[in-house]
Amino acid sequence: QVQLVESGGGSVQAGGSLRLSCAASGYTVNTYWWRFCMGWFRQAPGQELEGLGVIRTDNIYATYSDSVRGLITISTDRVKKTLYLQIDGLHPEDTAVYYCEAKDGGACNPRATFTRWGQGTQVTVSS
Repeated sequence: QVQLVESGGGSVQAGGSLRLSCAASGYTVNTYWWRFCMGWFRQAPGQELEGLGVIRTDNIYATYSDSVRGLITISTDRVKKTLYLQIDGLHPEDTAVYYCEAKDGGACNPRATFTRWGQGTQVTVSS
């Protein structure tokens, strides 16, 4: 099985920063972590799901969506099996539920189809 638990969300003033975490566990992830593609997505109220960026567990470089490149930093701890999302310069429009999602093999980019296993973490940005 796969279990993803997002954390680190909360309320922050515009211009502030947050660091979100996604702890992965379960037999499938524990056994095949080396071949996974992990990604961060978000869904604002009344909006479609938006891919932010992805990273392969065997690659130190992340791939970001053009719309958010430079605003976020995605990294992973291969030992802890944890995915991170650093968000800087937050704006009120960044208010959304942020999800960590996984993809077992295949293409690894923000437009690929991922599987959501967690419940997300709420980020609320005020003016």
